[in-house]
Amino acid sequence: MRPAGITFTRCLIGFVVLSVVRMATPAVPRGINPADRWRVLILGLIWLAIPMSMFPFAEQHVSSAVTGLLNAATPLFVAVVAAAQTKKLPSRSVQLALAVGLGGSVLIALPNLAEGRSTTWGVGLVLVALVFYGFALNLARPLQQRNGALPVMWRAVGVATVFTAPTGIGPLLDADWTTGSLLSMLALGSLGTGFANVLVANAAGRTTATRASAMGFIIPAVSLSLGIVVRNESVHPLSILGGLICIAGAFGLAQANRPRLAVQQPSP
Repeated sequence: MRPAGITFTRCLIGFVVLSVVRMATPAVPRGINPADRWRVLILGLIWLAIPMSMFPFAEQHVSSAVTGLLNAATPLFVAVVAAAQTKKLPSRSVQLALAVGLGGSVLIALPNLAEGRSTTWGVGLVLVALVFYGFALNLARPLQQRNGALPVMWRAVGVATVFTAPTGIGPLLDADWTTGSLLSMLALGSLGTGFANVLVANAAGRTTATRASAMGFIIPAVSLSLGIVVRNESVHPLSILGGLICIAGAFGLAQANRPRLAVQQPSP
Protein backbone atom coordinates (compact mmCIF):
# COMPACT_ATOMS: atom_id res chain seq x y z
CA MET A 1 0.00 0.00 0.00
CA ARG A 2 1.21 3.48 -0.79
CA PRO A 3 2.10 5.67 2.25
CA ALA A 4 -1.03 7.87 2.13
CA GLY A 5 -3.20 4.76 2.20
CA ILE A 6 -1.54 3.52 5.38
CA THR A 7 -2.32 6.75 7.24
CA PHE A 8 -5.96 6.83 6.14
CA THR A 9 -6.57 3.13 6.80
CA ARG A 10 -5.14 3.15 10.31
CA CYS A 11 -7.20 6.25 11.16
CA LEU A 12 -10.34 4.65 9.72
CA ILE A 13 -9.81 1.44 11.70
CA GLY A 14 -9.05 3.39 14.87
CA PHE A 15 -12.19 5.50 14.46
CA VAL A 16 -14.41 2.43 13.94
CA VAL A 17 -12.94 0.66 16.96
CA LEU A 18 -13.32 3.70 19.22
CA SER A 19 -16.89 4.16 17.95
CA VAL A 20 -17.73 0.62 19.05
CA VAL A 21 -16.11 1.20 22.44
CA ARG A 22 -17.97 4.49 22.81
CA MET A 23 -21.35 2.86 22.07
CA ALA A 24 -20.58 -0.04 24.41
CA THR A 25 -19.78 2.26 27.35
CA PRO A 26 -22.86 4.41 27.99
CA ALA A 27 -21.28 5.85 31.14
CA VAL A 28 -18.75 7.75 29.01
CA PRO A 29 -19.92 11.33 28.22
CA ARG A 30 -21.08 11.79 24.63
CA GLY A 31 -20.53 15.51 24.16
CA ILE A 32 -17.69 17.92 24.81
CA ASN A 33 -17.46 21.55 25.80
CA PRO A 34 -18.60 23.60 22.75
CA ALA A 35 -15.65 25.94 23.24
CA ASP A 36 -13.28 22.97 22.82
CA ARG A 37 -14.57 21.77 19.45
CA TRP A 38 -12.10 23.78 17.37
CA ARG A 39 -9.30 22.69 19.70
CA VAL A 40 -10.22 19.05 19.10
CA LEU A 41 -10.11 19.72 15.36
CA ILE A 42 -6.60 21.13 15.72
CA LEU A 43 -5.63 18.14 17.87
CA GLY A 44 -6.80 15.74 15.18
CA LEU A 45 -4.57 17.52 12.69
CA ILE A 46 -1.37 17.99 14.71
CA TRP A 47 -1.46 14.68 16.63
CA LEU A 48 -2.78 12.38 13.93
CA ALA A 49 -3.43 13.55 10.37
CA ILE A 50 -0.25 15.56 9.72
CA PRO A 51 2.49 13.66 11.60
CA MET A 52 1.10 10.22 10.72
CA SER A 53 1.09 11.28 7.07
CA MET A 54 4.76 12.20 7.36
CA PHE A 55 6.01 8.98 8.92
CA PRO A 56 5.18 6.55 6.06
CA PHE A 57 6.98 8.83 3.60
CA ALA A 58 9.91 9.38 5.95
CA GLU A 59 10.41 5.68 6.58
CA GLN A 60 11.06 5.16 2.88
CA HIS A 61 14.19 7.26 3.32
CA VAL A 62 15.22 6.64 6.95
CA SER A 63 16.65 3.46 8.44
CA SER A 64 14.72 1.74 11.20
CA ALA A 65 17.55 2.46 13.65
CA VAL A 66 17.44 6.21 12.99
CA THR A 67 13.63 6.23 13.07
CA GLY A 68 13.61 4.60 16.50
CA LEU A 69 16.29 6.99 17.75
CA LEU A 70 14.38 10.06 16.56
CA ASN A 71 11.08 8.75 17.92
CA ALA A 72 12.62 8.56 21.37
CA ALA A 73 13.10 12.33 21.23
CA THR A 74 9.32 12.85 21.55
CA PRO A 75 9.49 13.53 25.33
CA LEU A 76 12.17 16.14 24.70
CA PHE A 77 9.94 18.08 22.28
CA VAL A 78 6.99 17.78 24.67
CA ALA A 79 9.12 19.09 27.55
CA VAL A 80 10.37 22.03 25.45
CA VAL A 81 6.82 23.07 24.50
CA ALA A 82 5.65 22.68 28.10
CA ALA A 83 8.56 24.80 29.34
CA ALA A 84 7.75 27.50 26.75
CA GLN A 85 4.10 27.57 27.81
CA THR A 86 4.83 27.76 31.53
CA LYS A 87 8.02 29.82 31.11
CA LYS A 88 9.67 27.43 33.53
CA LEU A 89 12.46 24.93 32.98
CA PRO A 90 11.78 21.23 33.73
CA SER A 91 12.85 20.02 37.14
CA ARG A 92 16.18 18.26 37.57
CA SER A 93 14.45 14.90 37.90
CA VAL A 94 12.73 15.43 34.53
CA GLN A 95 15.99 16.56 32.92
CA LEU A 96 17.78 13.48 34.25
CA ALA A 97 15.06 11.12 33.04
CA LEU A 98 15.13 12.74 29.59
CA ALA A 99 18.91 12.34 29.41
CA VAL A 100 18.73 8.68 30.47
CA GLY A 101 16.00 7.86 27.94
CA LEU A 102 17.74 9.62 25.08
CA GLY A 103 21.02 7.92 26.00
CA GLY A 104 19.31 4.54 25.86
CA SER A 105 17.86 5.28 22.44
CA VAL A 106 21.32 6.20 21.17
CA LEU A 107 22.66 2.83 22.35
CA ILE A 108 19.79 1.04 20.59
CA ALA A 109 20.52 2.74 17.29
CA LEU A 110 24.33 2.88 17.53
CA PRO A 111 25.13 -0.56 16.07
CA ASN A 112 22.93 0.14 13.03
CA LEU A 113 23.53 3.82 12.35
CA ALA A 114 25.84 2.92 9.48
CA GLU A 115 23.06 1.28 7.45
CA GLY A 116 23.31 4.13 5.00
CA ARG A 117 19.61 4.43 4.12
CA SER A 118 18.89 7.67 5.94
CA THR A 119 18.55 10.94 4.06
CA THR A 120 18.26 14.52 5.21
CA TRP A 121 14.74 14.65 3.73
CA GLY A 122 13.57 11.63 5.71
CA VAL A 123 15.14 12.79 8.98
CA GLY A 124 13.62 16.25 8.47
CA LEU A 125 10.13 14.80 8.06
CA VAL A 126 10.45 12.79 11.28
CA LEU A 127 11.68 15.82 13.23
CA VAL A 128 8.79 17.99 11.97
CA ALA A 129 6.36 15.24 12.99
CA LEU A 130 7.88 15.19 16.48
CA VAL A 131 7.42 18.96 16.78
CA PHE A 132 3.72 18.43 16.09
CA TYR A 133 3.64 15.74 18.79
CA GLY A 134 5.20 18.18 21.24
CA PHE A 135 2.37 20.66 20.76
CA ALA A 136 -0.31 17.96 20.54
CA LEU A 137 0.34 16.38 23.92
CA ASN A 138 0.33 19.75 25.63
CA LEU A 139 -2.97 20.58 23.92
CA ALA A 140 -4.48 17.19 24.80
CA ARG A 141 -3.95 17.66 28.55
CA PRO A 142 -6.51 20.42 29.21
CA LEU A 143 -8.93 18.88 26.70
CA GLN A 144 -8.84 15.56 28.55
CA GLN A 145 -9.30 17.26 31.91
CA ARG A 146 -12.44 19.07 30.73
CA ASN A 147 -14.00 16.37 28.55
CA GLY A 148 -12.38 12.97 29.14
CA ALA A 149 -9.94 11.03 26.95
CA LEU A 150 -12.35 8.89 24.90
CA PRO A 151 -14.71 11.71 23.80
CA VAL A 152 -11.73 13.85 22.77
CA MET A 153 -9.73 11.19 20.96
CA TRP A 154 -12.78 9.66 19.23
CA ARG A 155 -13.42 13.04 17.63
CA ALA A 156 -9.74 13.69 16.93
CA VAL A 157 -9.34 10.36 15.14
CA GLY A 158 -12.53 11.13 13.21
CA VAL A 159 -11.06 14.47 12.13
CA ALA A 160 -7.88 12.73 10.99
CA THR A 161 -9.91 10.15 9.04
CA VAL A 162 -11.78 12.88 7.16
CA PHE A 163 -8.67 14.91 6.36
CA THR A 164 -6.64 11.91 5.14
CA ALA A 165 -9.48 10.41 3.08
CA PRO A 166 -8.89 12.41 -0.16
CA THR A 167 -5.33 11.09 -0.54
CA GLY A 168 -5.89 7.73 1.17
CA ILE A 169 -8.98 6.16 -0.39
CA GLY A 170 -7.30 5.56 -3.74
CA PRO A 171 -4.26 3.74 -2.32
CA LEU A 172 -6.57 1.70 -0.07
CA LEU A 173 -8.62 0.49 -3.05
CA ASP A 174 -5.46 -0.27 -5.05
CA ALA A 175 -3.65 -2.09 -2.21
CA ASP A 176 -2.33 -5.62 -2.64
CA TRP A 177 -3.47 -7.35 0.55
CA THR A 178 -2.02 -10.43 2.20
CA THR A 179 -3.10 -12.04 5.45
CA GLY A 180 -0.05 -10.70 7.25
CA SER A 181 -0.49 -7.14 6.02
CA LEU A 182 -4.20 -7.19 6.88
CA LEU A 183 -3.57 -8.36 10.45
CA SER A 184 -0.75 -5.85 10.83
CA MET A 185 -2.98 -2.99 9.68
CA LEU A 186 -5.80 -4.08 12.01
CA ALA A 187 -3.36 -4.11 14.92
CA LEU A 188 -1.87 -0.76 13.92
CA GLY A 189 -5.27 0.89 13.57
CA SER A 190 -7.06 -0.54 16.59
CA LEU A 191 -4.18 -0.60 19.07
CA GLY A 192 -1.65 1.96 17.86
CA THR A 193 -4.11 4.57 16.55
CA GLY A 194 -7.14 3.82 18.71
CA PHE A 195 -6.49 2.56 22.21
CA ALA A 196 -2.91 3.84 22.58
CA ASN A 197 -3.86 7.45 21.88
CA VAL A 198 -6.76 7.30 24.35
CA LEU A 199 -4.39 5.96 27.02
CA VAL A 200 -1.75 8.63 26.35
CA ALA A 201 -4.36 11.42 26.37
CA ASN A 202 -5.73 10.04 29.64
CA ALA A 203 -2.23 9.98 31.14
CA ALA A 204 -1.57 13.55 29.99
CA GLY A 205 -4.72 14.78 31.70
CA ARG A 206 -4.13 12.90 34.92
CA THR A 207 -0.43 13.77 35.23
CA THR A 208 1.43 16.14 32.90
CA ALA A 209 2.13 16.14 29.17
CA THR A 210 5.84 15.54 29.80
CA ARG A 211 5.25 12.56 32.06
CA ALA A 212 2.73 11.11 29.61
CA SER A 213 5.34 11.41 26.85
CA ALA A 214 7.38 8.74 28.62
CA MET A 215 5.83 6.38 26.08
CA GLY A 216 8.37 7.78 23.62
CA PHE A 217 11.12 5.91 25.47
CA ILE A 218 9.07 2.71 25.51
CA ILE A 219 8.63 2.64 21.72
CA PRO A 220 12.26 1.74 20.84
CA ALA A 221 12.38 -0.96 23.53
CA VAL A 222 9.11 -2.52 22.35
CA SER A 223 10.18 -2.32 18.70
CA LEU A 224 13.45 -4.02 19.62
CA SER A 225 11.64 -6.82 21.48
CA LEU A 226 9.13 -7.40 18.68
CA GLY A 227 11.95 -7.51 16.15
CA ILE A 228 13.50 -10.38 18.09
CA VAL A 229 10.29 -12.30 18.86
CA VAL A 230 8.21 -11.72 15.72
CA ARG A 231 10.77 -11.22 12.97
CA ASN A 232 13.66 -13.29 14.36
CA GLU A 233 16.03 -10.36 13.98
CA SER A 234 19.53 -10.55 15.39
CA VAL A 235 20.11 -7.73 17.84
CA HIS A 236 23.44 -6.39 19.08
CA PRO A 237 23.93 -6.67 22.86
CA LEU A 238 24.52 -2.90 22.97
CA SER A 239 21.01 -2.37 21.60
CA ILE A 240 19.54 -4.64 24.27
CA LEU A 241 21.35 -2.62 26.94
CA GLY A 242 19.98 0.55 25.34
CA GLY A 243 16.46 -0.87 25.50
CA LEU A 244 16.77 -1.49 29.22
CA ILE A 245 18.10 2.04 29.75
CA CYS A 246 15.18 3.44 27.74
CA ILE A 247 12.75 1.66 30.06
CA ALA A 248 14.60 3.10 33.05
CA GLY A 249 14.30 6.58 31.52
CA ALA A 250 10.57 6.10 30.92
CA PHE A 251 10.06 4.94 34.51
CA GLY A 252 12.06 7.89 35.83
CA LEU A 253 10.08 10.35 33.70
CA ALA A 254 6.78 8.85 34.83
CA GLN A 255 7.84 9.23 38.46
CA ALA A 256 9.31 12.73 38.10
CA ASN A 257 7.56 15.50 40.01
CA ARG A 258 5.12 13.00 41.43
CA PRO A 259 3.46 14.44 44.52
CA ARG A 260 4.47 12.67 47.70
CA LEU A 261 2.01 11.81 50.39
CA ALA A 262 2.72 13.55 53.66
CA VAL A 263 3.60 11.21 56.49
CA GLN A 264 1.47 11.94 59.53
CA GLN A 265 3.50 12.13 62.70
CA PRO A 266 2.05 10.32 65.73
CA SER A 267 0.68 12.67 68.34
CA PRO A 268 2.62 12.76 71.62
